[in-house]
Formats: sequence, structure tokens, C-alpha cells
Amino acid sequence: MYSKDGQDYFIVDSHVALWDAREANQRNIHGKQFIDCFYDYHRNLSPESEVWSYEEYLYQGGQRLMKDLFTDGYVDHAIFQPANLGEFYHNGFGQTQEAFELTQANPKKLTYNHHFDPRNGEQGLIQLREDAARFNLRGVKLYTAEWHGESRGWKLDDPWAYRYFEACRELGIKNIHVHKGPTIRPLDRDAFDVADIDKVATDFTDLNFIVEHCGLPRLEDFCWIATQEPNVYAGLAVAMPFIHSRPRYFAQIMGELLYWVGEDKIMFSSDYAIWTPKWLIEKFVDFDIPADMTEYPALTTDAKKKILGLNAARLYDLEVPAGLEVQVPAQPEAEVAVGASA
Repeated sequence: MYSKDGQDYFIVDSHVALWDAREANQRNIHGKQFIDCFYDYHRNLSPESEVWSYEEYLYQGGQRLMKDLFTDGYVDHAIFQPANLGEFYHNGFGQTQEAFELTQANPKKLTYNHHFDPRNGEQGLIQLREDAARFNLRGVKLYTAEWHGESRGWKLDDPWAYRYFEACRELGIKNIHVHKGPTIRPLDRDAFDVADIDKVATDFTDLNFIVEHCGLPRLEDFCWIATQEPNVYAGLAVAMPFIHSRPRYFAQIMGELLYWVGEDKIMFSSDYAIWTPKWLIEKFVDFDIPADMTEYPALTTDAKKKILGLNAARLYDLEVPAGLEVQVPAQPEAEVAVGASA
């Protein structure tokens, strides 16, 4: 828990990963391109004191993750959002077994989400059901730009994707985290477009769609969708480090999200291990939207508490210590859209 100026903050880091990008796990040049792009984000947007060496960036391991998040980083609970990237890495990029074992050993601190790819057809549906039982899934992380044989991306409103969302509904997997953010080399920019969020959010109103990276650099498109769809949320992964490198740009991002989406549908994440949570949390608690940016709502202490943890805690039914709650409107009653399960 983080405390500052007499205020206590319950922290949920809603988007973390445990990866292995070491050379032995790289299947081809694209595995190196991918982690090199991550490292460029890390070293260009972090304070100098927080920059890791390239070697330690390739693989952290569970022990370091626990220290960076929970011992040093103020985090009360974190949610794994793994990417597979099987075309680039022999054993996948996100380390499923190690991350899940950490979750089993620390169930009050960690939640494990998994992934699926609708291009795997019927066999993938079978696998999703097995994964839901094995991992007790409450959520999944989707990477629509992931390569799959000759395919270099898919859309959330593809017919096969709808069958997977119907399975998620059946299995109680309510939180659908979708990477809709900056292009990562060598993935294709258009495969991360936010437009398909609009349709699936309308057709699956009983699922929550958390748009990771809040659609950047398509923030305006995302905001116009999220303001109309009560089950669409903004994840702050990638947006957060601009609080250091470009604070007025960060203020613009936060201001637009507060204006359009609202403080009850924004979720903090460090995007570990691209960045570590400690400095992000400290800077965010101290941050205010500049006084001359008068078109934006204030970023109040209660809003910061919701964004830093209470919103994610609500979606994942996490226990919040007594006295740390603030008033958060109840979620809209679940609806089943006509034709969504046809």
C-alpha cells in the first residue's frame, strides 16, 4: 500500500508480465526485434535512475518480479496479462507456468489471466475450456496483431472470435483485456486499430472490455467509443511513463480520459517489466493537470484512488481493506444482447 499526505492508496497493477526474451528462446529475428522495441520504450521514457541493462531486461524471473512489485513497488495486487507470440519465441514470450506457479503461491497478491487466438478454431475452443478450469480464469489478454502462420492479425468481430466470446460468457471469463496501443516491431499497426471494440462491446454487454494502452495513438477514436459503451474501460499501460518524459502530454491523455470515459473506468498499470511501478505510483499521486488546461476535469485524490486500484478491484472482486473505499457507481446490470449468442 502507498501512503502520502495522510492518504492511503490500495494499488492494483492491472497489467504485468513475466517474460523470457533471451536468445535461446528467440525463434527468429522477430523475437529480437520485439524485445528491442520494448527496451527502446523502457530506456527512452524512464528516469535515468530506473533504466535497466539490456541483459537483465531480457528475463526478470519471479523473484525479481515479487520484489519490484510488492516489496519495493507498493502494489497490493497484480494481474498477469501474458502475450504468447509463438511465431517469435520457442516457448512463448509470456512464461505461463512460472507466472501461474507464482499466482498459486501468492493468491492474495496475484491473478493470472491467459490468452486465446480464435484462429485456432475448434481446437482452440477446447483449449480455452481447459485453460479456464486449470487457471480459474477471470480474464484473458488478447493480442489482435499476433502472427499466426500466414495471418498477421485478426479482428474482435470475426465470426470465430464471437464463438470464443460466447465461450467466455459461458465460462465466467468476464474481463477481456485487449492490446490496442502503439505498434511493436514487427507487428502491423492496423491490426491494433480500436474500431472493432465498438461492435463487440455492443454485442456482449455482459463482458468488460479493457482496452490496454487506451488506444494510443488513437486516443480520440477510443474515447468516442468508450463514452458510449459502459462496458469499455481504459488501461493506462504505456500511457503512464509519459508522466515523466512528457508531463503535458500525459495531462492531455488523462484529461481526455477523465472528460470522456470518467474516473470510474480508468485502470492503472505499470506494464511491468517495461517499467516498474514504484516511480509511476509516486509521480501519479503527486500529479495534477496543469491549471491552464482548463477544459479538463480535476484529477482529484478520490479519482487517483479509483484509478490506482479500486476500479480494477471492482472488476476482479478483490477485497479492499476497510476504510480505503471511495464511492464508485455500481456497474450497469448485465445484459445479453439480441443475437450475441446466435
